Amino acid sequence: MCCTVQFIIEPTVVIVPGLRDHVPDHWQTRLAEDLDRVRTVAPLEHDKLDLPARVDALDRVLSEVDGPIALVAHSAGVVITVHWAQRATRDIHSALLATPADVEKPFPAGYPTTDELNQRGWLPIPRRRLPFPSIVAASTTDPLASFRRVAGMAEAWGSRLVDLGDVGHLNPASGFGPWDRARDLLREAVDLGRPSAAGQEV
Repeated sequence: MCCTVQFIIEPTVVIVPGLRDHVPDHWQTRLAEDLDRVRTVAPLEHDKLDLPARVDALDRVLSEVDGPIALVAHSAGVVITVHWAQRATRDIHSALLATPADVEKPFPAGYPTTDELNQRGWLPIPRRRLPFPSIVAASTTDPLASFRRVAGMAEAWGSRLVDLGDVGHLNPASGFGPWDRARDLLREAVDLGRPSAAGQEV
Protein backbone atom coordinates (compact mmCIF):
# COMPACT_ATOMS: atom_id res chain seq x y z
CA MET A 1 0.00 0.00 0.00
CA CYS A 2 1.18 3.56 -0.67
CA CYS A 3 0.04 4.94 2.63
CA THR A 4 -1.33 4.08 6.07
CA VAL A 5 -4.61 5.32 7.50
CA GLN A 6 -4.09 5.95 11.19
CA PHE A 7 -6.72 4.73 13.63
CA ILE A 8 -7.63 7.76 15.77
CA ILE A 9 -9.34 7.50 19.14
CA GLU A 10 -10.16 10.49 21.38
CA PRO A 11 -8.75 9.44 24.78
CA THR A 12 -5.10 8.55 25.18
CA VAL A 13 -4.88 4.75 25.09
CA VAL A 14 -2.68 3.09 27.69
CA ILE A 15 -1.67 -0.45 26.75
CA VAL A 16 -1.27 -2.81 29.73
CA PRO A 17 0.54 -6.02 28.65
CA GLY A 18 0.61 -9.19 30.69
CA LEU A 19 3.77 -10.88 31.93
CA ARG A 20 5.29 -11.17 28.46
CA ASP A 21 8.20 -9.05 27.37
CA HIS A 22 7.81 -6.91 24.24
CA VAL A 23 6.44 -9.04 21.39
CA PRO A 24 6.50 -7.20 18.05
CA ASP A 25 3.71 -9.32 16.52
CA HIS A 26 1.34 -9.20 19.49
CA TRP A 27 -2.02 -7.56 18.75
CA GLN A 28 -1.45 -4.97 21.48
CA THR A 29 1.80 -3.93 19.80
CA ARG A 30 0.10 -3.77 16.41
CA LEU A 31 -2.80 -1.76 17.83
CA ALA A 32 -0.42 0.74 19.45
CA GLU A 33 1.24 1.31 16.08
CA ASP A 34 -2.12 2.39 14.64
CA LEU A 35 -3.08 4.82 17.40
CA ASP A 36 -2.64 8.57 17.45
CA ARG A 37 -2.26 8.97 21.22
CA VAL A 38 -0.92 5.91 23.01
CA ARG A 39 1.37 4.85 25.85
CA THR A 40 2.48 1.32 26.72
CA VAL A 41 3.46 0.15 30.19
CA ALA A 42 7.03 -1.08 29.74
CA PRO A 43 8.14 -4.49 31.00
CA LEU A 44 9.86 -4.47 34.37
CA GLU A 45 13.60 -5.05 34.43
CA HIS A 46 13.50 -6.44 37.99
CA ASP A 47 10.86 -8.15 40.12
CA LYS A 48 8.96 -9.11 36.97
CA LEU A 49 6.54 -11.33 38.89
CA ASP A 50 5.84 -8.77 41.62
CA LEU A 51 2.25 -7.52 41.39
CA PRO A 52 2.72 -4.34 43.46
CA ALA A 53 5.64 -3.36 41.21
CA ARG A 54 3.44 -3.93 38.14
CA VAL A 55 0.64 -1.83 39.62
CA ASP A 56 3.12 0.95 40.44
CA ALA A 57 4.45 0.85 36.86
CA LEU A 58 0.92 1.29 35.50
CA ASP A 59 0.25 4.11 37.95
CA ARG A 60 3.40 5.95 36.85
CA VAL A 61 2.36 5.84 33.20
CA LEU A 62 -1.16 7.02 34.03
CA SER A 63 0.20 9.92 36.08
CA GLU A 64 2.11 11.16 33.01
CA VAL A 65 -0.97 11.39 30.78
CA ASP A 66 -3.11 14.52 30.57
CA GLY A 67 -6.76 14.18 29.66
CA PRO A 68 -9.02 11.11 29.38
CA ILE A 69 -7.53 7.62 29.26
CA ALA A 70 -8.80 4.35 27.78
CA LEU A 71 -7.04 1.24 29.04
CA VAL A 72 -6.37 -1.78 26.82
CA ALA A 73 -5.25 -4.70 28.97
CA HIS A 74 -4.55 -8.33 28.09
CA SER A 75 -4.04 -11.48 30.15
CA ALA A 76 -2.26 -10.73 33.44
CA GLY A 77 -2.48 -7.07 32.42
CA VAL A 78 -6.21 -7.28 33.18
CA VAL A 79 -5.40 -8.49 36.69
CA ILE A 80 -2.89 -5.65 37.09
CA THR A 81 -5.58 -3.20 35.96
CA VAL A 82 -8.27 -4.40 38.36
CA HIS A 83 -5.78 -4.37 41.26
CA TRP A 84 -4.84 -0.78 40.33
CA ALA A 85 -8.55 0.12 40.20
CA GLN A 86 -8.92 -0.77 43.89
CA ARG A 87 -6.81 2.29 44.72
CA ALA A 88 -7.33 4.32 41.53
CA THR A 89 -5.40 7.59 41.65
CA ARG A 90 -7.26 9.19 38.73
CA ASP A 91 -10.39 8.84 36.64
CA ILE A 92 -10.35 6.41 33.72
CA HIS A 93 -12.61 6.98 30.72
CA SER A 94 -13.10 3.29 29.84
CA ALA A 95 -11.29 -0.01 29.37
CA LEU A 96 -11.03 -3.00 27.07
CA LEU A 97 -10.04 -6.04 29.15
CA ALA A 98 -9.12 -8.96 26.90
CA THR A 99 -8.81 -12.60 27.97
CA PRO A 100 -7.94 -12.07 31.64
CA ALA A 101 -5.64 -14.70 33.08
CA ASP A 102 -7.26 -16.59 35.98
CA VAL A 103 -4.35 -16.47 38.41
CA GLU A 104 -6.44 -18.24 41.05
CA LYS A 105 -6.34 -21.51 39.08
CA PRO A 106 -3.24 -23.55 38.15
CA PHE A 107 -1.65 -22.58 34.82
CA PRO A 108 -0.20 -25.08 32.32
CA ALA A 109 3.45 -26.11 32.65
CA GLY A 110 5.88 -23.35 31.84
CA TYR A 111 3.84 -20.60 33.50
CA PRO A 112 4.23 -19.31 37.09
CA THR A 113 2.64 -21.54 39.69
CA THR A 114 -0.32 -20.46 41.80
CA ASP A 115 1.91 -20.45 44.88
CA GLU A 116 4.45 -18.17 43.16
CA LEU A 117 1.72 -15.78 42.09
CA ASN A 118 0.16 -15.81 45.55
CA GLN A 119 3.51 -14.99 47.15
CA ARG A 120 3.96 -12.04 44.79
CA GLY A 121 0.59 -10.48 45.54
CA TRP A 122 -1.61 -11.58 42.62
CA LEU A 123 -4.26 -13.44 44.64
CA PRO A 124 -7.11 -13.02 45.12
CA ILE A 125 -8.41 -11.36 41.96
CA PRO A 126 -10.45 -8.30 43.05
CA ARG A 127 -14.17 -8.73 42.45
CA ARG A 128 -15.27 -5.17 43.30
CA ARG A 129 -17.16 -3.22 40.64
CA LEU A 130 -14.73 -1.17 38.55
CA PRO A 131 -14.97 2.63 38.81
CA PHE A 132 -15.06 2.99 35.01
CA PRO A 133 -17.05 1.38 32.17
CA SER A 134 -15.39 -1.62 30.58
CA ILE A 135 -15.69 -4.48 28.14
CA VAL A 136 -14.36 -7.93 29.00
CA ALA A 137 -13.54 -9.92 25.87
CA ALA A 138 -13.49 -13.62 26.74
CA SER A 139 -12.32 -16.72 24.89
CA THR A 140 -14.12 -20.06 25.03
CA THR A 141 -10.82 -21.97 24.58
CA ASP A 142 -8.38 -20.02 26.76
CA PRO A 143 -5.87 -22.33 28.48
CA LEU A 144 -5.36 -19.68 31.18
CA ALA A 145 -9.01 -19.11 32.12
CA SER A 146 -12.36 -20.80 31.61
CA PHE A 147 -15.14 -18.81 29.96
CA ARG A 148 -17.38 -19.40 32.98
CA ARG A 149 -14.81 -17.97 35.38
CA VAL A 150 -14.17 -14.93 33.18
CA ALA A 151 -17.91 -14.34 32.83
CA GLY A 152 -18.13 -14.27 36.62
CA MET A 153 -15.33 -11.72 36.80
CA ALA A 154 -17.04 -9.54 34.20
CA GLU A 155 -20.28 -9.60 36.18
CA ALA A 156 -18.50 -8.66 39.41
CA TRP A 157 -16.61 -5.83 37.69
CA GLY A 158 -19.79 -4.44 36.10
CA SER A 159 -18.31 -5.03 32.65
CA ARG A 160 -20.00 -5.81 29.35
CA LEU A 161 -19.06 -9.39 28.42
CA VAL A 162 -18.16 -10.18 24.79
CA ASP A 163 -17.84 -13.82 23.72
CA LEU A 164 -14.91 -14.05 21.27
CA GLY A 165 -15.36 -17.77 20.64
CA ASP A 166 -12.39 -20.02 19.85
CA VAL A 167 -9.41 -17.61 20.10
CA GLY A 168 -7.22 -19.44 22.61
CA HIS A 169 -5.37 -16.94 24.79
CA LEU A 170 -5.56 -14.27 22.08
CA ASN A 171 -1.78 -14.19 21.66
CA PRO A 172 0.64 -14.98 18.79
CA ALA A 173 0.69 -18.65 19.83
CA SER A 174 -3.08 -18.67 19.18
CA GLY A 175 -2.74 -16.80 15.89
CA PHE A 176 -3.03 -13.22 17.22
CA GLY A 177 -0.82 -11.47 15.88
CA PRO A 178 -2.94 -8.82 14.29
CA TRP A 179 -6.44 -8.72 15.77
CA ASP A 180 -8.65 -6.38 13.78
CA ARG A 181 -11.56 -6.68 16.20
CA ALA A 182 -9.50 -4.86 18.84
CA ARG A 183 -10.25 -1.57 17.07
CA ASP A 184 -14.00 -2.15 17.09
CA LEU A 185 -14.07 -3.23 20.73
CA LEU A 186 -11.92 -0.28 21.73
CA ARG A 187 -14.38 2.07 20.00
CA GLU A 188 -17.25 0.36 21.82
CA ALA A 189 -15.44 0.71 25.16
CA VAL A 190 -14.78 4.39 24.49
CA ASP A 191 -18.46 4.89 23.61
CA LEU A 192 -19.39 3.42 27.00
CA GLY A 193 -17.50 6.23 28.68
CA ARG A 194 -19.22 9.05 26.79
CA PRO A 195 -21.72 11.27 28.65
CA SER A 196 -24.58 9.89 26.54
CA ALA A 197 -23.83 6.44 27.97
CA ALA A 198 -23.70 7.62 31.58
CA GLY A 199 -25.98 5.67 33.84
CA GLN A 200 -26.54 2.89 31.35
CA GLU A 201 -25.93 -0.69 32.35
CA VAL A 202 -22.62 -1.92 30.88
